[in-house]
Amino acid sequence: MEIERFGEQGIRVILGTAVDDRTHEQVRRFFLYIRSLQPPGVIDVIPSFRSCLIHFDRDRADYERLSSLIVKTEREWIEMPLPQPRRFEIPVRYGGDYGPDMDFVCSYSGLSAQEVIEVHSSVTYRVFALGFMPGFPYLGILDKRIYVPRQETPVLKVPQGSVGLAQLQTGIYPFESPAGWRIIGRTMKRLFDHDQEPFSLFNFGDLVRFVQS
Repeated sequence: MEIERFGEQGIRVILGTAVDDRTHEQVRRFFLYIRSLQPPGVIDVIPSFRSCLIHFDRDRADYERLSSLIVKTEREWIEMPLPQPRRFEIPVRYGGDYGPDMDFVCSYSGLSAQEVIEVHSSVTYRVFALGFMPGFPYLGILDKRIYVPRQETPVLKVPQGSVGLAQLQTGIYPFESPAGWRIIGRTMKRLFDHDQEPFSLFNFGDLVRFVQS
Protein backbone atom coordinates (compact mmCIF):
# COMPACT_ATOMS: atom_id res chain seq x y z
CA MET A 1 0.00 0.00 0.00
CA GLU A 2 1.23 3.48 -0.90
CA ILE A 3 -0.33 6.72 0.30
CA GLU A 4 0.26 10.01 -1.49
CA ARG A 5 -1.18 13.49 -1.65
CA PHE A 6 -3.60 14.27 -4.46
CA GLY A 7 -3.95 18.02 -4.64
CA GLU A 8 -5.00 20.03 -1.59
CA GLN A 9 -8.06 17.96 -0.69
CA GLY A 10 -7.22 14.45 -1.81
CA ILE A 11 -5.38 11.29 -0.79
CA ARG A 12 -4.53 8.60 -3.30
CA VAL A 13 -4.12 5.11 -1.85
CA ILE A 14 -2.38 2.72 -4.27
CA LEU A 15 -3.18 -0.91 -3.53
CA GLY A 16 -1.42 -2.84 -6.30
CA THR A 17 0.75 -2.64 -9.38
CA ALA A 18 -1.32 -4.65 -11.87
CA VAL A 19 -4.89 -4.63 -13.16
CA ASP A 20 -5.92 -8.08 -11.96
CA ASP A 21 -8.34 -9.84 -9.65
CA ARG A 22 -6.09 -9.68 -6.58
CA THR A 23 -5.56 -5.93 -6.83
CA HIS A 24 -9.24 -5.41 -7.59
CA GLU A 25 -10.24 -7.26 -4.42
CA GLN A 26 -7.89 -5.12 -2.33
CA VAL A 27 -9.29 -1.94 -3.86
CA ARG A 28 -12.84 -3.16 -3.28
CA ARG A 29 -12.12 -4.05 0.37
CA PHE A 30 -10.55 -0.69 1.05
CA PHE A 31 -13.34 1.18 -0.75
CA LEU A 32 -16.13 -0.61 1.15
CA TYR A 33 -14.35 -0.31 4.50
CA ILE A 34 -13.65 3.43 4.28
CA ARG A 35 -17.19 4.11 3.09
CA SER A 36 -18.61 2.13 6.03
CA LEU A 37 -16.26 3.87 8.48
CA GLN A 38 -17.42 7.33 7.35
CA PRO A 39 -14.42 9.27 8.67
CA PRO A 40 -15.27 12.89 9.58
CA GLY A 41 -14.57 15.25 6.72
CA VAL A 42 -14.45 12.63 3.96
CA ILE A 43 -16.62 13.80 1.05
CA ASP A 44 -16.20 10.89 -1.34
CA VAL A 45 -14.21 7.70 -1.98
CA ILE A 46 -13.60 6.94 -5.65
CA PRO A 47 -12.30 3.47 -6.60
CA SER A 48 -10.28 2.78 -9.74
CA PHE A 49 -8.20 -0.04 -11.25
CA ARG A 50 -5.37 -0.03 -8.69
CA SER A 51 -6.21 2.71 -6.23
CA CYS A 52 -8.79 4.72 -4.33
CA LEU A 53 -9.01 8.50 -4.22
CA ILE A 54 -10.27 10.01 -0.98
CA HIS A 55 -11.69 13.52 -1.34
CA PHE A 56 -11.92 15.41 1.94
CA ASP A 57 -13.06 18.76 3.34
CA ARG A 58 -9.97 20.70 4.51
CA ASP A 59 -12.00 22.38 7.27
CA ARG A 60 -12.86 19.05 8.87
CA ALA A 61 -9.98 16.71 7.96
CA ASP A 62 -6.39 16.79 6.79
CA TYR A 63 -3.86 14.59 5.00
CA GLU A 64 -1.89 13.62 8.11
CA ARG A 65 -4.87 12.46 10.19
CA LEU A 66 -6.49 10.53 7.36
CA SER A 67 -3.19 8.90 6.38
CA SER A 68 -2.67 7.81 9.99
CA LEU A 69 -6.18 6.36 10.13
CA ILE A 70 -5.59 4.38 6.92
CA VAL A 71 -2.36 2.88 8.26
CA LYS A 72 -3.86 2.07 11.69
CA THR A 73 -6.87 0.26 10.19
CA GLU A 74 -4.95 -1.65 7.49
CA ARG A 75 -5.39 -5.04 9.16
CA GLU A 76 -9.14 -4.47 9.53
CA TRP A 77 -9.85 -3.67 5.89
CA ILE A 78 -7.42 -6.28 4.52
CA GLU A 79 -9.31 -9.00 6.42
CA MET A 80 -12.75 -7.61 5.59
CA PRO A 81 -14.97 -10.23 3.88
CA LEU A 82 -16.33 -9.17 0.51
CA PRO A 83 -20.02 -9.43 -0.40
CA GLN A 84 -20.89 -11.52 -3.42
CA PRO A 85 -20.82 -9.39 -6.59
CA ARG A 86 -23.98 -8.93 -8.63
CA ARG A 87 -24.07 -10.65 -12.02
CA PHE A 88 -25.50 -9.29 -15.29
CA GLU A 89 -26.07 -10.64 -18.78
CA ILE A 90 -26.05 -7.94 -21.47
CA PRO A 91 -27.60 -8.79 -24.86
CA VAL A 92 -25.56 -7.42 -27.77
CA ARG A 93 -26.22 -7.11 -31.49
CA TYR A 94 -22.79 -7.57 -33.03
CA GLY A 95 -21.34 -6.33 -36.30
CA GLY A 96 -22.95 -4.62 -39.28
CA ASP A 97 -24.46 -1.22 -38.54
CA TYR A 98 -24.27 -2.05 -34.83
CA GLY A 99 -20.52 -2.75 -34.89
CA PRO A 100 -18.80 -0.56 -37.50
CA ASP A 101 -15.30 -1.53 -36.31
CA MET A 102 -15.83 -5.28 -36.48
CA ASP A 103 -13.94 -5.53 -39.79
CA PHE A 104 -10.93 -3.77 -38.26
CA VAL A 105 -10.98 -6.08 -35.23
CA CYS A 106 -11.12 -9.12 -37.52
CA SER A 107 -8.24 -7.84 -39.64
CA TYR A 108 -6.11 -6.94 -36.61
CA SER A 109 -6.76 -10.20 -34.76
CA GLY A 110 -6.87 -12.58 -37.74
CA LEU A 111 -10.21 -13.95 -36.51
CA SER A 112 -13.56 -14.15 -38.25
CA ALA A 113 -16.45 -12.02 -37.01
CA GLN A 114 -18.10 -15.03 -35.39
CA GLU A 115 -14.85 -15.97 -33.67
CA VAL A 116 -14.52 -12.42 -32.31
CA ILE A 117 -18.09 -12.64 -31.00
CA GLU A 118 -17.44 -16.02 -29.39
CA VAL A 119 -14.27 -14.80 -27.69
CA HIS A 120 -15.87 -11.57 -26.49
CA SER A 121 -18.97 -13.30 -25.11
CA SER A 122 -17.11 -16.20 -23.48
CA VAL A 123 -15.57 -14.13 -20.66
CA THR A 124 -17.10 -12.98 -17.39
CA TYR A 125 -15.85 -9.41 -16.96
CA ARG A 126 -15.35 -7.42 -13.79
CA VAL A 127 -16.40 -3.80 -13.47
CA PHE A 128 -12.96 -2.45 -12.57
CA ALA A 129 -14.07 1.18 -12.65
CA LEU A 130 -16.90 3.52 -13.61
CA GLY A 131 -16.09 6.83 -15.23
CA PHE A 132 -15.43 8.92 -18.34
CA MET A 133 -19.17 9.60 -18.37
CA PRO A 134 -21.93 8.60 -15.91
CA GLY A 135 -22.35 4.83 -15.85
CA PHE A 136 -19.55 3.93 -18.29
CA PRO A 137 -18.11 0.57 -17.13
CA TYR A 138 -14.46 -0.32 -17.67
CA LEU A 139 -14.65 -4.10 -18.00
CA GLY A 140 -11.81 -6.57 -17.96
CA ILE A 141 -9.87 -8.49 -18.54
CA LEU A 142 -10.28 -8.85 -22.32
CA ASP A 143 -8.95 -11.99 -24.00
CA LYS A 144 -5.62 -11.14 -25.68
CA ARG A 145 -6.84 -12.70 -28.92
CA ILE A 146 -9.07 -9.68 -29.52
CA TYR A 147 -6.67 -7.04 -28.23
CA VAL A 148 -6.91 -3.93 -30.42
CA PRO A 149 -5.50 -0.40 -30.09
CA ARG A 150 -7.68 2.63 -29.55
CA GLN A 151 -8.78 4.73 -32.50
CA GLU A 152 -5.95 6.96 -33.74
CA THR A 153 -8.53 9.72 -34.09
CA PRO A 154 -11.68 9.39 -31.95
CA VAL A 155 -14.96 9.41 -33.84
CA LEU A 156 -17.31 12.29 -33.08
CA LYS A 157 -20.37 10.23 -32.22
CA VAL A 158 -21.41 6.65 -31.46
CA PRO A 159 -24.95 5.57 -30.48
CA GLN A 160 -26.05 4.95 -26.93
CA GLY A 161 -25.33 1.34 -25.95
CA SER A 162 -22.30 0.93 -28.23
CA VAL A 163 -19.98 -1.87 -27.08
CA GLY A 164 -16.32 -1.17 -27.64
CA LEU A 165 -12.84 -2.68 -27.27
CA ALA A 166 -9.60 -0.93 -26.34
CA GLN A 167 -6.42 -2.80 -25.50
CA LEU A 168 -7.37 -5.34 -22.80
CA GLN A 169 -10.70 -3.77 -21.86
CA THR A 170 -14.24 -3.69 -23.12
CA GLY A 171 -16.90 -1.15 -22.26
CA ILE A 172 -20.38 0.18 -23.04
CA TYR A 173 -21.22 3.79 -23.92
CA PRO A 174 -24.28 4.76 -21.80
CA PHE A 175 -25.04 7.79 -24.00
CA GLU A 176 -24.50 8.98 -27.55
CA SER A 177 -21.02 10.46 -27.40
CA PRO A 178 -17.58 10.74 -28.96
CA ALA A 179 -15.62 7.49 -28.79
CA GLY A 180 -12.04 6.31 -29.03
CA TRP A 181 -12.74 2.59 -28.67
CA ARG A 182 -13.37 0.08 -31.47
CA ILE A 183 -17.13 -0.48 -31.67
CA ILE A 184 -18.15 -4.11 -32.32
CA GLY A 185 -21.80 -4.09 -31.29
CA ARG A 186 -24.63 -2.43 -29.44
CA THR A 187 -26.94 -3.23 -26.57
CA MET A 188 -30.42 -1.83 -26.05
CA LYS A 189 -29.99 -2.17 -22.28
CA ARG A 190 -30.13 1.18 -20.51
CA LEU A 191 -27.05 1.74 -18.35
CA PHE A 192 -27.82 5.05 -16.69
CA ASP A 193 -31.11 6.71 -15.74
CA HIS A 194 -30.83 10.05 -13.94
CA ASP A 195 -34.55 9.94 -13.08
CA GLN A 196 -34.44 6.71 -11.09
CA GLU A 197 -32.20 5.50 -8.28
CA PRO A 198 -29.88 3.68 -8.41
CA PHE A 199 -28.91 5.79 -11.40
CA SER A 200 -26.26 3.41 -12.77
CA LEU A 201 -27.06 -0.16 -13.76
CA PHE A 202 -23.59 -1.31 -12.69
CA ASN A 203 -21.63 -0.88 -9.50
CA PHE A 204 -17.90 -1.17 -8.95
CA GLY A 205 -17.11 -4.90 -8.60
CA ASP A 206 -20.10 -6.32 -10.52
CA LEU A 207 -19.66 -9.20 -12.98
CA VAL A 208 -20.85 -8.93 -16.59
CA ARG A 209 -21.34 -11.40 -19.45
CA PHE A 210 -22.26 -10.45 -23.01
CA VAL A 211 -24.80 -12.53 -24.91
CA GLN A 212 -25.24 -12.38 -28.70
CA SER A 213 -28.78 -11.36 -29.57
